[in-house]
Amino acid sequence: MQTTTLPAGVGRNASPFLHGGEAAAIAAVLPTGQYGHGPVTEQFEQALAHYLGVDDVVAVSSGTTALVIGLQAAGIGPGDEVIVPSLTFCASVQAIVAAGAAPRFIDVDPATLCVTSDGVLGALTPATRAVMPVLYGGRAVGLDSIRDTLDARGILLIEDAAHAFGSRAGTRMVGSTGALTCFSFDPIKNLTTGQGGAIVLRSPEEARRARSRRLFGVTQSREERASITSYGVEGPGLRCELSQINAAFGLVQLEHFSTVAAKRRHLWRTYRDALRELDAAALVDVDVEHSVPFNCVVRVSAGQRDKMFEVLRGQGIGVGVHYPPNHSQPAFATWHRPLPVTDEIGRQILSLPFHPAMNDEAVHYAVAALGRALRSTS
Repeated sequence: MQTTTLPAGVGRNASPFLHGGEAAAIAAVLPTGQYGHGPVTEQFEQALAHYLGVDDVVAVSSGTTALVIGLQAAGIGPGDEVIVPSLTFCASVQAIVAAGAAPRFIDVDPATLCVTSDGVLGALTPATRAVMPVLYGGRAVGLDSIRDTLDARGILLIEDAAHAFGSRAGTRMVGSTGALTCFSFDPIKNLTTGQGGAIVLRSPEEARRARSRRLFGVTQSREERASITSYGVEGPGLRCELSQINAAFGLVQLEHFSTVAAKRRHLWRTYRDALRELDAAALVDVDVEHSVPFNCVVRVSAGQRDKMFEVLRGQGIGVGVHYPPNHSQPAFATWHRPLPVTDEIGRQILSLPFHPAMNDEAVHYAVAALGRALRSTS
């Protein structure tokens, strides 16, 4: 029996990409014996701030904790409502709930899978205190047309930019537009620290509160605590700082980020060109001229999607579904509301293999297999 050799990377939907210096950077931290927050973490924060063109960045242990701490640092809590798309990873919603607030789900634009200004305005209620656009696929979400309206009503803009490190909103880097912005650096993100995240706050006071909350509410730094016999705890907090081990990993990744960004853009454009031959698969637009794409997603017939998923998986091709809508999840039943567009999209979307370890051959192989699956399931 003949075995088909798959092109490199096509069997995984997503995968970390290492540049070769990560192990040595981590090894340099190990002899210090200091594996929590430390000077390397702060070096990473400064490097992120320089890259983004902002004054300060607070690094934390994950993208989810970035959202929770960002919400809390901005004063969002019990009794508050946060508008969020249902079509996102459940972490976005869990962060809102963990902060004590209530999610208010809204639909997305089928072409981009991102929220729109009209959709946000139509969902506002007297309890709305924040809007959390999810920068799906790496695409910046343009809500500038309603920023004055939101500001006038005291409604904060808190970006879930887990997919969008390196992307731009026009000429401005995501993270430097004035919104409170949260990034994820988990293993498959554009930039990874192994596990980690970061927050760009809107003021020094918010940054101070975030730093306190990431370490049990303690007000003094590790260095300050080493020279005193007591310390202050100003309020609630968790242990969710970014370790020096993860920060060292991230510094190497950041040094080489332009390579990954160029590779991701090239792969996405290659997919775009190849998919033009398939009328039955609509590519979700990420605005590649301004974005560092996180994924490559197509919409197919709702009646075909599940069967296509099964067929392609059976051929060893790493397709996925990102994401099942949250407004129908049992955990969030309290906040369910009818979202017909999201319901339909949730039955159509299919994520194709997409990560920097792939090459053009892998892209064309995946698209050819997709075409065969479309024909066989029609």
